[in-house]
Amino acid sequence: MLSKIETKLLIVDDIPENLLALDALIRGDGRQIFHANSGEQALSLLLQHEFALAIIDVQMPAMNGFELAELMRGTEKTKNIPIVFVSAAGRELNYAFKGYETGAVDFLQKPLDVQAVTSKVAVFVDLDRQRQAINIQVRALEQSRREQETLLNELRCAQEELKLAVRMRDDFMSIVSHELRTPLNGLILDTQLRKMHLANGNMQAFTVDRLQAMTSRDERQITSLIRLIEDILDVSRIRTGKLSIRPAQVDLGVLVEHVLERYSTQMSEAGCVLSTEITPGIVGHWDAFRLEQVIINLLTNAMRYGAKKPIDVRVFADSQQAYLQIQDHGVGISEQDQQRIFEQFERVNANHSAQGLGLGLFITEQIITAHQGQISVKSTQGEGSTFAVTLPLQASTSPSDS
Repeated sequence: MLSKIETKLLIVDDIPENLLALDALIRGDGRQIFHANSGEQALSLLLQHEFALAIIDVQMPAMNGFELAELMRGTEKTKNIPIVFVSAAGRELNYAFKGYETGAVDFLQKPLDVQAVTSKVAVFVDLDRQRQAINIQVRALEQSRREQETLLNELRCAQEELKLAVRMRDDFMSIVSHELRTPLNGLILDTQLRKMHLANGNMQAFTVDRLQAMTSRDERQITSLIRLIEDILDVSRIRTGKLSIRPAQVDLGVLVEHVLERYSTQMSEAGCVLSTEITPGIVGHWDAFRLEQVIINLLTNAMRYGAKKPIDVRVFADSQQAYLQIQDHGVGISEQDQQRIFEQFERVNANHSAQGLGLGLFITEQIITAHQGQISVKSTQGEGSTFAVTLPLQASTSPSDS
C-alpha cells in the first residue's frame, strides 16, 4: 500500500544546474519533484501542495534560505514541513547552527554526499507515506463510523416504524373487530328474535309494518357491514396503487341530491335538519361511484358529530372548479386534530361515542387526490366543521383498473 502512495518533494535553489542535479539524485518511483528558483516561488508552491520534505539552498538572493524557513514556520499550512538546508559555505560560518535554530531537521554541505542525500530523503519519503497511509485509514475509519451511525439511525427509525406498524395493526384489529361486531350483533339478535316468534307461533310479530321495520333494520346493518368491508378493501387498493378511478360525465348536484335522498331517514333519526344550496348543471368528468363515497363519508361525519344541529350542503362552481361544502354545527375539531384527521385509523373526536374504522377521511382524501382535486377542513371546537372539496371541471383523470 505504501509504495502506491505518491509523495511530493520541493527543491529550492537559484541555480538551475543545482536544481537539475539534485532532482536527478532524489528522483524515484512515487516521488513528484517540484522546483523553485526563489523564496517567493517556493512559498507559492508550499501553499498549493503538501510536501514530505523541502530541500532549501541557504545562499539565495532577495530571500535566503533562513528567511524562507522562518516564513514557513510562521505559517500554519507549512510550519510542520521538514526542512533540509544545503550550503557550499565553509563550516566556519556556523550556518548549520543557524539552520537548526530556524527549525531545520538537517544540514548538508556541498559537494553533496550522494549516499547521505538519498538515504535522508528516503527516510522522509517513508515517513510521509506512512503519514498519508494513517490519514487514509483515519478517513476510512471516520467514513465507516459515519456509515455505521447512519445505519444505526436507520435501524432505530425502522424499529420505531415497526413498533408504530404493530401498534396500528393492533389498534386496527381492535377497531375492526368492534365495528364489525356491532352490525353483526344486530342481525344475530333480530334473527334469534324471529326464530323465537316462529317457534312460539307468534305470527302477530310479522305484520306488514313490523316486517318493513325488520327489513329496514336488516338493510341498514348489512349496508354498514358492506361499507366497513369496502373501506378495508379500498385501503388495500390505495396501498398497492390500484384504487380504480373510472371517469364519466357526472352532474355533481344530481349526485349529491341522490345521496341526500337516500340518507334522509338516517338524518331524521340523527335529529339533523338539512339545508341545501345546490347549483344545477355542474357537470364534470369524474367517477360517480367514488364521488358518492366522498359525499357519504362527509355526510355521515356531519351527522355523527353534528350534535343534532342543522347540516348545510352547498354545491357551486366557477369557470374552472366545482365545489362541494358540507358544514355541521356540532362538536368541532381541535386545531391539533385537524392536522391528522386525514391519516389512516384516525377518528375525529375519538373520545366521542363514534363508530367507524377511522378510514373514511383517509379514503376520501385519496379519492379527491386521484381526481386532481383538493379537500380541506375549517373547524372551531364547539361550533362545528366545514369540509370543502374542490374538483377540476376539465378532464384530468384517466381510467384505471383495480
